Amino acid sequence: MIRITQLKCRPGHKIEELEDLIRRTLRLRAEESFSYEIARQSVDARKKPDLFYVYTVDVHLSDPKHEKSVLAHSKARNASITQLPVYRYTADSEPNLLHKGQEPPVIVGTGPAGLFCGLLLARQGLHPILIEQGDRVRQRTSCVQTFWDTGILDPFSNVQFGEGGAGTFSDGKLNTGIKDPEGRIRFILKTFVEAGADPDILYSYKPHVGTDVLTRVVSSITDEIVERGGSVYFRTRMTKLTKTQKGTWELICEQRGPEQPQLHLETSRVVLAIGHSARSTFRMLQEMQIRMTPKAFAVGVRIQHPQDRIDRALYGEGCRYSMPPSPYKVTHHLADGRGVYSFCMCPGGYVVNASSENGMTAVNGMSYHKRDSGNANSAIVVTVTPQEIASFLASEQWTGSPVSAGDALLGMEFQRKLEQAAYREGHGKIPLQQFDDFRKNETGCALPSFEPKIRGSWKSANLRNVLPQSICSGIEEGILAWDRQITGFADPHALLAGVESRTSSPVRMERGADLQAEGYPGLYPCGEGAGYAGGITSAAADGLKVAEEILRASQY
Repeated sequence: MIRITQLKCRPGHKIEELEDLIRRTLRLRAEESFSYEIARQSVDARKKPDLFYVYTVDVHLSDPKHEKSVLAHSKARNASITQLPVYRYTADSEPNLLHKGQEPPVIVGTGPAGLFCGLLLARQGLHPILIEQGDRVRQRTSCVQTFWDTGILDPFSNVQFGEGGAGTFSDGKLNTGIKDPEGRIRFILKTFVEAGADPDILYSYKPHVGTDVLTRVVSSITDEIVERGGSVYFRTRMTKLTKTQKGTWELICEQRGPEQPQLHLETSRVVLAIGHSARSTFRMLQEMQIRMTPKAFAVGVRIQHPQDRIDRALYGEGCRYSMPPSPYKVTHHLADGRGVYSFCMCPGGYVVNASSENGMTAVNGMSYHKRDSGNANSAIVVTVTPQEIASFLASEQWTGSPVSAGDALLGMEFQRKLEQAAYREGHGKIPLQQFDDFRKNETGCALPSFEPKIRGSWKSANLRNVLPQSICSGIEEGILAWDRQITGFADPHALLAGVESRTSSPVRMERGADLQAEGYPGLYPCGEGAGYAGGITSAAADGLKVAEEILRASQY
């Protein structure tokens, strides 16, 4: 096929305009037929408010043998012959059926990593068993809404735990920076579309699903796993993992509900797709002496602006086109050498209480498919290293911290301390503060100048009582710097909410080239919780990688 880049059309264009542009670029005669797929769509706002959609398209001629001659005749510098990578394991590939005497692999967790690992194994006939401490998404949604309405938390089923993982209650962004020579990402996006997502995620430069659609998508994937012979146990938490004398793994699982017995599972292959917030599991694995190391991550706050202010800054005053709510991405290099940046930006979204432990407050961003809340929000976070975290925990602010500088769970304990401080500062509610008051180190007034879009209760507070002062200084410096890029970003009335502490896993479980935990054959750390992914798509891709390794090991 022929790939053409840099095709520009104004917003609101008709499909015929793009087709005509393709024909003129390749200098095709009127009678020469072709078909095409949009590979990418982005926005060019460099001359705002004069905007363009910029397309990359893949063109299929009625006779593929003519591609080279057409390309030579057109002399188009923005066109070339290309071939998309095809993922090895398609729905039509030959199943690698479970051999007699083999136990089905067990997957702990049903976030993107666990679901896509389970989906591939199920399609290949290995009948995986998935266990998840939270609920199916319908019941989970009810638990989450109850928490937002009443403050009563279910520590087993919440924004962090349950079918679909933490990404289910997020913006549902699917963009990733990882390379994809094997075609895994295309496979993941197509799977989402087959499960009910909008087809535009296949070409949008920042593909987005939205919580309301994502809940249906993840349930559809779970249903397919079961239809293909897999099993999924919800409300089931792994409490013990041991190696048997015959070399297999035994899992003891607690099942919630009246008179639910313990679930005992035995297998030679366990996938730990536990997510970045599985703190009790991290502790259990540490006690097993699974090799883990603390890793750098980022912490900070959520900033909220009226969405139309962001749109005017990025699309231009007087933009005459009907455009989707504008996203942004900003970074800044601090004077002390650290980085501060926006993370998980949610156009037209909500700040949500994403806590998973009683007595702690953590926030995240979430949006529905339409992104129509009227406000924009994103995390503004500063990178912290294990060395910095050890210094913070040794300070007077958190005297008596139970971890040492070399502890693998150093970052996890830091997260907990921040969330406990946020809970105290907000008296159990999300602490909220205007940017001007944050700069002045004052709690400020109780009534913001515009309506906060928040899921869960909030309270005026002082976020400088929550975060280390060096982090607060970095956040302030970054926001002021970005006002030169996005007019109004440093508005005194912009709202800050805290604490944003779950940007990524605080640990990495060491694994070898075969993706098995070092020294523990048959144990596969996987996804974001294991420290090998950073979002829905990259976690799903890592789940596929682990499934591929299990399939290779099963071929005997």
